[in-house]
Amino acid sequence: MTMEMKDSGSVVLTAYHPHSPARIPGMEQSFVQDIPPSHSPSSRKSLPRCRRINRMLSNESAPPPAFSRSNSQASMDSTSMEDFWCEVESIKESSEDRADEATLLEFKPADEGELEAEWLQDVGLSTLISGAEEEDGQALLSTLTRTQAAAVQKRYNTYTQTLRKKNKHTVRDVRDIFGTNDASPTFETVPVSPVPSNGIQLPGQKPVWKSVSSNNCLDCGLDKSSPSVTEELSYEISFSESITVLPKTQEWPKNQRFKKEDSALPKFIVRKSRFGLTEVGDLSPEDMKKIRYLSLIELTAFYDALGVELKRNRAERVRGRENGLFGVPLTVLLENDQKKVPGIKVPLIFQKLLLKLEETGLETEGILRVPGSASRVKNLHQELEAKFYEDTFDWDQVRNNDAAGLLKMFIRELPNPLFTVEYLPAFITLVEKIPKIKLQLQALHLLILLLPEANRDTAKAFLQFLKKVVANEGKNKMNLWNVSMIVAPNLFIYKGKRANQQEMQAAATTAHIVRLLIRYQDILWTVPSFLISQVRKMNEAAMNNSKRQLMFDKGVRKLLRRKTMERERPERPEGAVTFPPYLQSDIPEGVIRVYAPLHSKVSMAIQLNSQTKAKDILARFHCENSHGSSQNMRGQIQSLHEIGGNIGQHCLDPDAYMLDVYHANPQAEWVIKPKAS
Repeated sequence: MTMEMKDSGSVVLTAYHPHSPARIPGMEQSFVQDIPPSHSPSSRKSLPRCRRINRMLSNESAPPPAFSRSNSQASMDSTSMEDFWCEVESIKESSEDRADEATLLEFKPADEGELEAEWLQDVGLSTLISGAEEEDGQALLSTLTRTQAAAVQKRYNTYTQTLRKKNKHTVRDVRDIFGTNDASPTFETVPVSPVPSNGIQLPGQKPVWKSVSSNNCLDCGLDKSSPSVTEELSYEISFSESITVLPKTQEWPKNQRFKKEDSALPKFIVRKSRFGLTEVGDLSPEDMKKIRYLSLIELTAFYDALGVELKRNRAERVRGRENGLFGVPLTVLLENDQKKVPGIKVPLIFQKLLLKLEETGLETEGILRVPGSASRVKNLHQELEAKFYEDTFDWDQVRNNDAAGLLKMFIRELPNPLFTVEYLPAFITLVEKIPKIKLQLQALHLLILLLPEANRDTAKAFLQFLKKVVANEGKNKMNLWNVSMIVAPNLFIYKGKRANQQEMQAAATTAHIVRLLIRYQDILWTVPSFLISQVRKMNEAAMNNSKRQLMFDKGVRKLLRRKTMERERPERPEGAVTFPPYLQSDIPEGVIRVYAPLHSKVSMAIQLNSQTKAKDILARFHCENSHGSSQNMRGQIQSLHEIGGNIGQHCLDPDAYMLDVYHANPQAEWVIKPKAS
């Protein structure tokens, strides 16, 4: 399957996914069209061919690419790019035998109005297209920041203008939606005062910050020859609102280079607010759906503020195989695997390949870079398809380099790329058009939050494995740049039918993206607090709308009259069902009742003060129940959860200050239970 992406810089990217019954036309025009297919890349003889590719890229006689000021033209020495092109050649050779199973991923032509309509649907605002007065759309609009509202308004303006030109039907005026006097108002990006992450200004309180640097992931200093500089990341203000000066393209470095040394990446410190940090798995699926809506709006507003066009592909849906292991959509794989292991989030075959490599391959020299035997990998692939679900496959026979080859094959053969067809251009653009790593990281963060759950969970498992590979650099000789060079072709650039000089020069771009993904992954799996604040406001607006609707519902009024009559009846007999204590509302201000169903003492009223943290409540329950807890609880990590009110479900950071969370959501229930894995 080949996919093409074009941006304003005339970069053409093609992706290849061999999985369905059709033949790729023009297969001979691949990345390595000038390289005779002779020896395997694993042999010494393959290295000169890889070097010839690099010499071709650095040929001064070649016409300069149109994107001459982009970061992808970074001047890289041939040895630093050698791993990338050897991997491309390996992909080509390993897939030649499977060319008859490949198909093209066709992109549907669309006018601007159709693209904007799809965007409005993807952000949960299909009501603007249908004209229906649905509560969810109104709640979402009521939470938008100024830059976010401007992004929505811009897309809606384009959509309505296109419809009017086509004379399709009457559309709602943008002024009816945003309450403006001008259908196309302009705005200036100015500094915005910080607000607490719950969206409520607490009297007499100032933000308390805490530096977070988990697993030393963020402890990567600048160039060793320069003084150590730390950049701060704040989640309190939306990224688009924090851009106060629009970068000018002509001021960007014309010959910006990627430094392949790990120390060239800056160190970032994430600032914890009093609400702590929230990871993507800490919120309910319903709230994560709202996070995705808001992330796409915020990403669009962020690109608008930077003067960068957010491009996306519009591809036909491709059906992969319905069964098997390779070339099967992630959602289908998970659906099949969950019949064996309920609740699983990463495909079993992918987990097993990662486990095999983590147990025996992390210290193998050249792991991921040195390819396994093509014939062995092919045979193992066929044997896995036949025996994996029968639990008869012998994993001891699999060599580490062959397992790495199978892992990369699994990623390449997904019917749709791991980072999705739609937003691959946005990944490329964030490096091509955005000059600073901090801004690139913010864009990357929003793109990760946009991923479907199956893609995000699988990507997380993969990046965590790559981090372990880099951590064993002393033995496996694979540093961050080496790993990024090898992984990039498998994630972003595969061989296809229209590869050209400019496409090849995107190699450094995609490798840099992978490097950011690996280095800063601990940041990418968190949810910015300004998005959580907006979700709270959305839920509150929806609840208020529901309350107003209930007041006028005849059926509810009848139910209330019936309930009134029931209150006049005699009291319930002994043994009747009552609400548990933690659901009762007669609790004084500043006191919460915490429910712990797995403890012997299932509930406890706790008086909060300004210093009470979630971990203090957990410690108190542990102390009181140290000898009588349920057997099911032992060995499990317990967390305090905020449930209901203006949030679906929220697993709290142990460092969260409970009085602040309580004030943000006084109607919540508080439950101690294991954190979802």
